[in-house]
Amino acid sequence: MRVDVRYSLAEHTAITAEARRLNLAGAHFVGAVVMAYLADDLALPGQRTSHDDLIDELATLRTAIARIGTNVNQIAHKLNAGGHPHPGDTTVLAEAGRILGLARDAATAIDMAADRTATAKRAA
Repeated sequence: MRVDVRYSLAEHTAITAEARRLNLAGAHFVGAVVMAYLADDLALPGQRTSHDDLIDELATLRTAIARIGTNVNQIAHKLNAGGHPHPGDTTVLAEAGRILGLARDAATAIDMAADRTATAKRAA
């Protein structure tokens, strides 16, 4: 059976170098490592933990908050682009500024939570 696997360039280089050192084909080496793990003869370094899941969730949330900030900035830029202001533009700009502040605060809180989680993971 054929199985396709994706590796980074660095991972591929390390795998093929070790396979060559052992005089094995890269696929045979990877298969042997997987089978050793399945037979409980091999522990994987840095296996995922709940900390990893939380860090991933925080990164996803951080991206969403950043997109909100980008969208609000685009709205504010459009309103400030010149021309004749429409009624309500001042109110919209003030609200955009408030939302940007909230987005910045949220992003900072998310960054701090991610840092605390990474620190807890290292301590675990």
